Amino acid sequence: MGIEAVNNRIADIQSRMLALQTQQATRTTTSNTTTGAPGTTSASGASFASALADAMGTQSTAATDKKYTLNSKGIPTELAAYGNGKIPASALEQVGNTRHKLWAPAAQSLNKMIADAKAQGVTIGITDSYRPYSEQVDLAHRKGLYSQGGLAAKPGTSEHGWGMATDLDLNSKAQTWMRANADKYGFVENVPREPWHWAYKPKT
Repeated sequence: MGIEAVNNRIADIQSRMLALQTQQATRTTTSNTTTGAPGTTSASGASFASALADAMGTQSTAATDKKYTLNSKGIPTELAAYGNGKIPASALEQVGNTRHKLWAPAAQSLNKMIADAKAQGVTIGITDSYRPYSEQVDLAHRKGLYSQGGLAAKPGTSEHGWGMATDLDLNSKAQTWMRANADKYGFVENVPREPWHWAYKPKT
């Protein structure tokens, strides 16, 4: 995502926030005048937070509605051109306020999914994301190759190396929620023995 696109996105979100704040102020005044009930502002604040999340979510959904051309291995051609574990920072995006990053469309979809789950009382954490080639080599040495009973993919083949996979911190409630809803956001549970591993599959 270029700097101009980022600036445009920020400006759009700021304008949505301003509109929502103005709208919320009107609703709060009307509600207090009508009911005079204590706690009205708190409830309205929750409504504002929900509306703001929806506004930001709409932005993310629009960004992830784009369709991609995949190569024979199911990797978007624009990513394949960089090479596994060699994705530039310009093609990655941060997941929430964590240190984790994914390919931008995957990060946007994951952020939307985490926010929607939170609104339903489900907490989704994240423990791993994009993995550069050097980190793949280190992980293979420490945890062994998956094909040999370990937990690491052969360096240069990991879905993490494409910025298209994330390891999530899920309790039983969150795991159940993910299995019922993750596909709506493009994520699939596709590695046996690793219920924490979820891969992003872009639209084609």
